[in-house]
Order: sequence, then C-alpha cells, then structure tokens
Amino acid sequence: MSKQKKLSLAFIIIVVVAVVIDQIIKIWVKTNMQLGEVIPVFGHWFNLHFIENEGMAFGLSFGENFGKLLLSLIRVGVVSFIIYYIIRSIRREQIDMLATCVLSLIVAGALGNIVDSAFYGIAYHYAPFMYGRVVDMFDFHLFPIPDGVPIFGGSYFFPAIFNFADSCVTIGIILMICFYKHFFKNENENKEAATEK
Repeated sequence: MSKQKKLSLAFIIIVVVAVVIDQIIKIWVKTNMQLGEVIPVFGHWFNLHFIENEGMAFGLSFGENFGKLLLSLIRVGVVSFIIYYIIRSIRREQIDMLATCVLSLIVAGALGNIVDSAFYGIAYHYAPFMYGRVVDMFDFHLFPIPDGVPIFGGSYFFPAIFNFADSCVTIGIILMICFYKHFFKNENENKEAATEK
C-alpha cells in the first residue's frame, strides 16, 4: 500500500471512528438520562452529568442566536480548511502519519460537535438547522482548588463538563504543542522542497 493510501486510510478511520463513538455516547445520554441528571461512575471523582450548551468547548457559550450561528459557521469553515489542508498535503506527500493522525483528531472532535449543532435541534424538535445544542456529560472532580486561587478558587480541577469530541480536539492540540518542532520541521522541509522545484 502506498504512503498516500495509508495516510488517507488513517485520516478516514480516525475521523469516522471518533465521530461514531462521540455520537453513540451522546445519543445514549440523551435517551437514557434527564437533562441535569447526574450518575456517579467512580465515587465523587467522575460522574456522568447530562447538560447541553450552545456549542463552544467545555460548556462555554457565545452570545444568543446570532452568536450560536456565527460559532457554527466558524467551526464549519475551520474544519473545511483543515480537511482541505490534510487532503492537499497527502496528495503532495507533504505530511506524515503523526501529523495526519493529530489533525484527524481535531477534525473528528469538531465534526462531532457540528453534528449536534446541525441536527439535534431538528431531531429533537427544539431548534432549526445549525441552532442545536451540544451534549456534554463527562464531569471530573479530581481535586479541590484552594479558595485563594484567582477565578477558579473553591471549584474542582477540572471544573468544566465536556464530551468525547472536546477530548479529541484537546488531545490533538496538546499533541501539536508537544510535537511542535516536528510539525514546524515538516513545514520548513515542505517549503524548501517547493522552492527547489
């Protein structure tokens, strides 16, 4: 199998599998839990806590209806650009397996939340296309943050409730930061190769 086919296959598998896992979890939560319900999973450390938000990661919101639509359109635009970048880089053989997998995780996470925004409002009869709410459920109370800490004092680490899609985006970004030299090295090599041609 050629390198292009391997990278293309890795991209497709990661995106499809991650989006399917994300949607299975969300549909299970929506069909088996009441909004606001909490199910303890591991003591007080980890709960399933069913909430919905306007679409930003980790339960953040961005304005009312206009902000919701703008956020959805920005997300679609960013994901479209990353997909285009991956496909173009694979065709030109300017990307390796690590970069493909990392960017695929980010795409998968963003797509998982786009599906919520695009279709959940219609499917559950509460909002039009692109105005649906994103389902969050993972609630970790790992350890308390001292009261004296600005902003977050008195809450738990990690205070936000999130979903599998958020995790994919976060892991992808963390890996990009951890391997930033690798990413920039590839970018520089690609520019040098393009200049030589």
